[in-house]
Amino acid sequence: MNPRIAIDAMGGDEGVSVMVAGAALARHRHSDFKFLLVGDEARIKSALDDHPNLRSASEILHTDEVVSGDDKPSQALRKSRGSSMGLAINAVKAGDAAAAVSAGNTGALMAMAKVALRTMPGIDRPALAALLPTLIDSDVVMLDLGANTDCDAGNLVQFAVMGAAYSRVIYGFDRPRVRLLNIGTEDMKGTDELRDAAAHLHDSTRLAMDFQGFIEADKINRGECDVVVCDGFSGNIALKAIEGSARFVTDLLKRAFTSSFRSKVGFLVSRPATELLRHHLDPNNHNGAVFMGLNGVVVKSHGSASVGGVANAVEVAARLVEEDITDRITRDLASIANGGDTAS
Repeated sequence: MNPRIAIDAMGGDEGVSVMVAGAALARHRHSDFKFLLVGDEARIKSALDDHPNLRSASEILHTDEVVSGDDKPSQALRKSRGSSMGLAINAVKAGDAAAAVSAGNTGALMAMAKVALRTMPGIDRPALAALLPTLIDSDVVMLDLGANTDCDAGNLVQFAVMGAAYSRVIYGFDRPRVRLLNIGTEDMKGTDELRDAAAHLHDSTRLAMDFQGFIEADKINRGECDVVVCDGFSGNIALKAIEGSARFVTDLLKRAFTSSFRSKVGFLVSRPATELLRHHLDPNNHNGAVFMGLNGVVVKSHGSASVGGVANAVEVAARLVEEDITDRITRDLASIANGGDTAS
């Protein structure tokens, strides 16, 4: 299958230049990728001058209307028919693209995607899922990261199904280890919603996941599970805390290594290790949050993503299309509806 990816070329902090260069890098890595580049045609053509390999694999859909970072979801929805973000999503709805990638306004992207694509049968609310670094070779899938501030037990169970399907696609796990984010690991800890969701997942023994109960926030990056499930309020706070701690550590190291002549010498000696740390914590290497539970694939890139980060987001979108993530989730939901008697 040759997935055609719609790129919102106007989204993100740097806009056209980085989005086009990121698509070009993804095309360099995967020669079968095709693109629909949505945005200002003159600017896109100018950027394509540096990427002839991408130009031959792309079609341009012109618009000069852009959703700004300050637009509220309601404002963005009014622009959905003419903005680069809206047209990219509508291309997925119309079947002109297999997936859409944008680095624009997250709230606007979610609102447009939900209205245009609708949620899958059996899914009450879509969730925002992302990959976070761990101490082991694979990243951990975490959801929801901000799409839903309040969630009931049924929502959390659905998030677990979607997260497990995502982990199986990205890493090929047969039964990803799934846990619910909580204030403790004991069965009696947490809200009624968390305890009810845990009971339901424990009872659904034939699902394609290994549900292992609760996990505390300080263990998210330890590699002790493959999927962390939470409501969007808790998930967004946890995500921001993790990202802030990573920046705090790297800034402390930078300050320590420049504080004296001896520390500068120490930096030169330890540079291979610090470069490895920097690479591991770089959000560009884990870029590409996914709106799970929609009738179509939509991937959110960091607004400040580098060229490599955009390429990674494109590759995530293509992988989800190739592995038919929607069908996997549908089969897993059917398993829950049947009392967990059928594994996908």
